Amino acid sequence: MVELILVVDVEGLEDKERFNKHLKKEGFVLVEGEELVYTATSNTTTFSTKAYILEVVKVGLKKSGFKECKLIFQLDELPWQAYKFDHSTNDFEEAK
Repeated sequence: MVELILVVDVEGLEDKERFNKHLKKEGFVLVEGEELVYTATSNTTTFSTKAYILEVVKVGLKKSGFKECKLIFQLDELPWQAYKFDHSTNDFEEAK
């Protein structure tokens, strides 16, 4: 089982409640006392888990409306991975 932590930095989020509700429905738990920081577990491979995280956040953002988004997450002991939403590709790209 993979333990993960996800930190979302979003600018211009129009409906935070809808965003949080979507992530909760998909298995992400909001960390108490934090804003847009979530934990979750996964029983799939690391690659599948990364893809799932990016897809869930992308769908949540589209449902909620936003200007810009960056996120960072850690899967178990793997180093933190950072991504930025690219409106030209309509997807997350790895931050360099």
